[in-house]
Amino acid sequence: MTASTNQEVVLITGAATGIGAACARAFARANWRVAIATLGATMDDAKRVKAECEAIGSAAMVVELDVTNDDSCRAAANAVEAHFGRLDGLVNCAGVTRFIPHADLEALPSSEFGRTNDVNVLGTFQMIRACRGALERSGSGSIVNYSSIAGLSGVGSSVAYAASKGAVISLTLSMARALAPHIRVNAVAPGYVAGGLPSRVLEPEALAAVEAKYLETQPLKRLLQPDDIAALTVFLVTGPVGITGEIIRMDNGLHLNG
Repeated sequence: MTASTNQEVVLITGAATGIGAACARAFARANWRVAIATLGATMDDAKRVKAECEAIGSAAMVVELDVTNDDSCRAAANAVEAHFGRLDGLVNCAGVTRFIPHADLEALPSSEFGRTNDVNVLGTFQMIRACRGALERSGSGSIVNYSSIAGLSGVGSSVAYAASKGAVISLTLSMARALAPHIRVNAVAPGYVAGGLPSRVLEPEALAAVEAKYLETQPLKRLLQPDDIAALTVFLVTGPVGITGEIIRMDNGLHLNG
């Protein structure tokens, strides 16, 4: 166990890159100890994020995690509590998608629908279940799930992705009721984020076209950055104790066009 056991601890899934990595650094700046959870394939990236958190002055650890595997979720939760002595926050950032036109139903195989649901929905649920005991023991547990404007409006990279993020909204509401009064549960619903998931699944030309579209259509003529989402996440985990069961949209005002 590390020293300073009174210092809060957060476990972040999908924390090796993008928004998850930004969250890790943001929590480190907020003087939280950070558990960086990632698949084995991105372990080197996770170790770099750990070093960045330590350079900020925070204790950090890396945990290998497959959110679709319940045993892996439980092992990760147990490892973090054993190492740090407590767990106060959970950020469910792990997610997957593929870009498939919504109207091309034949292009969306059942296997892709299942894969998207397994990571984005089942994985979120399994991590909540695995961490529940430790979060309750902290006395002020807080969870932030990642939905999307896709889950609010039925838009986004694919029908499967939109459906999964809509399910995360329902899951958040259910968990906020079920885990009260000991644990708060909220969700963030971002719009397009530069350096987020699309940047890892789109070719450069397609990515540039997506970004140009959002710069044109959003009332705020800027692209959201991972640090923007991380700041909101830290606020929800560390801040107002009266907020639970909320889905907070951050989309540079894109919804105003609807």
